[in-house]
Amino acid sequence: MTITESGVEQVDSTPPPSPTPETPKSTKRSAGNAFQALTLRLHFYAGVFIAPFILIAAVTGALYAIAPTLETVVDRGLLHTDSTGPTKPLSEQVAAAVATKPELALNAVAPAQNVGDTTRVIFSDPSLGDSERRAVFVDPVTAQPIGDSVVYGSSGALETRTWIDQLHRDLHLGDIGRYYSEVAASWMWLVALAGLVLWYRRVRARREKRSAGWLFRPDRSKPRARTLNWHAAVGIWILPIVLLLSATGMTWSKYAGENVADLRKAMSWTTPAVSAKLPGSTGPAEKPAGDHSGHGGGGAPAAAPSPNKAALVDTVYGVARANGLEGPLEISIPAKDGTAFVAKELRRPGVYTQDSIAVEGATGNVTDTLRFADWPLMAKLTSWGIAFHMGLLFGLLNQLLLLAVMIGLITVIVRGYLMWWRRRPTKENKLAAGRAPRRGAGRQTPLVVLVPFAAAAVFVAWYVPMIGIPLLAFLAVDVLLGLVAKRRTPAA
Repeated sequence: MTITESGVEQVDSTPPPSPTPETPKSTKRSAGNAFQALTLRLHFYAGVFIAPFILIAAVTGALYAIAPTLETVVDRGLLHTDSTGPTKPLSEQVAAAVATKPELALNAVAPAQNVGDTTRVIFSDPSLGDSERRAVFVDPVTAQPIGDSVVYGSSGALETRTWIDQLHRDLHLGDIGRYYSEVAASWMWLVALAGLVLWYRRVRARREKRSAGWLFRPDRSKPRARTLNWHAAVGIWILPIVLLLSATGMTWSKYAGENVADLRKAMSWTTPAVSAKLPGSTGPAEKPAGDHSGHGGGGAPAAAPSPNKAALVDTVYGVARANGLEGPLEISIPAKDGTAFVAKELRRPGVYTQDSIAVEGATGNVTDTLRFADWPLMAKLTSWGIAFHMGLLFGLLNQLLLLAVMIGLITVIVRGYLMWWRRRPTKENKLAAGRAPRRGAGRQTPLVVLVPFAAAAVFVAWYVPMIGIPLLAFLAVDVLLGLVAKRRTPAA
């Protein structure tokens, strides 16, 4: 039957059309459309509910990106000196710092790298928190201490950069706050790749615009879709950096990070460490500082080394330089007999290697050497990725790039919410929520698409718990909303 414009029912004598047999091409198109519908719903829900976490991470990340430069400005009085002339022996600088903190255990010394830099003499301080140490800054020309500060991690972040670091890492909320950053890092790559799929299919559908260049620029021919086009185009511009930041960020996370560490250990991708054990001794080997020394790590021995060991740093420093360690160094001073001094290059802006060497202080003999060139490939890539995440790999250029990407990410998120708000069913109500994409995509999805999609979701959710838990919550909310909508729909 059909219904005419007057509303009168009439019998339609035309026989129903016979069903068109499905061809491989139509089946492929149907599967593609179903996959797009699933991707759109995932991108929408993840964007609405997870975007606040990513937005906070982007705002704090923008500040974190320029933190190394901010540190050089804010803490210039500790990091630099105007004294000129020949420098005093390193042992004399250490002795001057020890005289100001006789109650603390000497841990390490980081010699001034360039003219105008200060030397850091680092102490263990039981009153400080995890990964924190006390550093006395010494003018290398006069061997006079000019101040002290708490430093964080083996990279030696001062209080300004540490505050920004922890704001980005956990919002100063401890372990509870780490859940936010893990959710952001875990979902960011998933939301970004889903957006890439949607934008690619949208661009490919424009038969007159098959050039790949259209992926990277907004379509200005449709002003009504300007927000969507800029949302997608900027997302494509920043996609590679966002994926890298998401991957490196997950290695710092609480749950996914542990799984990543286990995987790296199983695949022999862990960061190697030089051995501090002297020949013929039973002393412990040097523990690796880890890839995330900028965010923590770098613990200190509890016992204080004897004064004669502290006086041997000149020999160790000379041996390290003679063996090709050219970058900024930190020399750990052994607290126990049978343990060598360990000099290692620090992660600093523009430094790409982290060579390390173990030296017997009494004789100057090299007992072990570990070159960055000998690290496993994955350990190198992890180190470079983390340095990039911290804004240290390319120095100021690295920081400006990250700042630009974070600003771009903020605009993408804001435009996403703007599109959602414009989809609200009642335009008069400015506080109304926007509509979600149409329901039923799952029921219409062929098994050839649905089964691999579900299997991949289960695998990712198990390996990255902060994807799995919100995903289950999304599904539960989606089902409840569907039931509510079904009950409100009047029967036909």
